[in-house]
Amino acid sequence: MTFGALFGAMIVVGTNVLAEETEKVPALQKQISLPLEELQAFVEVFNRISTDYVEEVEDKDLLEGAISGMLSSLDPHSAYLPPKNYKKMEEHTTGEFGGLGMEVGMEDGFVKVISPIDDTPAMKAGIQAGDLIIKLDDHPVKGKSLSDAVKLMRGKPGTEIKLTLIREGEEKPLVKTLVRAIIKVNSVKGKLLKEGMGYVRISQFQLRTGEDLVSTIEKIETENKGPLNGLVLDLRNNPGGVLRAAVQVTDAFLNEGMIVYTKGRVKNAEMRFEAEAGDVLDGKPIVVLINEGSASASEIVSGALQDQQRALILGRNSFGKGSVQTLLPLNNGGAIKVTTARYYTPSGRSIQAEGIIPDIKIDQVKIEKLKIEEFERIKEKDLTGHLDGKDDVEQQKAKKRIIDEELDAILAKDYELNEALNVLKGMYFSQKLQAKK
Repeated sequence: MTFGALFGAMIVVGTNVLAEETEKVPALQKQISLPLEELQAFVEVFNRISTDYVEEVEDKDLLEGAISGMLSSLDPHSAYLPPKNYKKMEEHTTGEFGGLGMEVGMEDGFVKVISPIDDTPAMKAGIQAGDLIIKLDDHPVKGKSLSDAVKLMRGKPGTEIKLTLIREGEEKPLVKTLVRAIIKVNSVKGKLLKEGMGYVRISQFQLRTGEDLVSTIEKIETENKGPLNGLVLDLRNNPGGVLRAAVQVTDAFLNEGMIVYTKGRVKNAEMRFEAEAGDVLDGKPIVVLINEGSASASEIVSGALQDQQRALILGRNSFGKGSVQTLLPLNNGGAIKVTTARYYTPSGRSIQAEGIIPDIKIDQVKIEKLKIEEFERIKEKDLTGHLDGKDDVEQQKAKKRIIDEELDAILAKDYELNEALNVLKGMYFSQKLQAKK
């Protein structure tokens, strides 16, 4: 029996089953009734390719291509995962995987960088959010599926790959050579800033990110020898990750209220997440840094803290990925990743294609130290016979001075972080004044 005849028989059997079930569940017929005319056209095309195409093609490859095309036509995030690719999905959530270290999607047939990940080949090579990759080595990206492109980017650690990309503002394509590596992502890092202010950087939302956030803040407080006066939460170039982790991070700073909810066509796509009592900062001010590389889970956190008036959001408009993807396993060992719902912030804002708009916008700037070539202004120490300064308190230890110098160097290079720290100080002193009244 030819494939067409066999497939046609399957269609007839399927409709018979549906006809029997319709009497019991009338609503089901509309949801899963089969478009017979379109399926017959599909069978005809399948048979024509099988018999007339210039080279023989495996039936399995044709069907997988059809499935992949069906899903990729929906949106940039829906995709078919063959069995071997499905097994790799857990790598992003466990925090260790091989490759270049960047979150990507598809746009106009090219691979678009959503965000490079900290301390990875992509970040070190200067890959930026928004870059469009048009060639992988000598392979044009146009015409390839996202999974095919990702497969080319991955490979044996230590091997090189050449990316040709287009960047907004650049007249010519850029060529970057990256060395593949085993990507081990520590999603949470932190340090003590000046005047009792803390800094926490979340590069990705993984299964343990919520727990790691709390332990990192506790370590910073130990170094500070007491509770923090405020916190800068850095979500710049964070491409997202596990929803549960985003909820846990947000919950850590709230005592009550909505965090996020989702809405879709089916009942199980609707979810609501509420905060439980227990603010790890006990109400101290928070500034959240975001940019165009902050996506998905990052937008859930920043949107919830903004709506709940728990934090000020600084930076630039976020990426705008407000859709939920669900992995649905298939009998062949593969799976489909399909968009099933949209995210909404507590106030009902849709993140999708809109993103989070910061409370205070900070344009992307380049900081350069001014050079005074002619002369510097004369200071007291330059005057003949000046008195030496004598501190009333014991001078800081050399190690502490080195730490302060390193921190000053970081703030001098990172304009956005420096601005966030200044805003945080203002929020802290304003809060102190309010408490005194």
